[in-house]
Amino acid sequence: MEWYNIVIPIVTLVVGLIGGFVIGVFYLRKQIENMQNNPEAMRKQLESMNPETMQRMAKSMGLNLNNKQMQKAQQMMRNQKSSRK
Repeated sequence: MEWYNIVIPIVTLVVGLIGGFVIGVFYLRKQIENMQNNPEAMRKQLESMNPETMQRMAKSMGLNLNNKQMQKAQQMMRNQKSSRK
């Protein structure tokens, strides 16, 4: 087995991981910058969320909302929507 059959895959893996990380950081920074520059677009995106999506998002943040809490969150979003018009 030649040395390059071992070295090339390892180098490719390392370069791919580093490249993916750099691209991910760049993309994330750009998204955060866009949200800070245009909070209205973020608000509209949150308002259009259906209950299942909200529940999934809460679970990803480590929260487990019951129905009452879910309804309260939706009501708060609706109130926020109507107060900004």
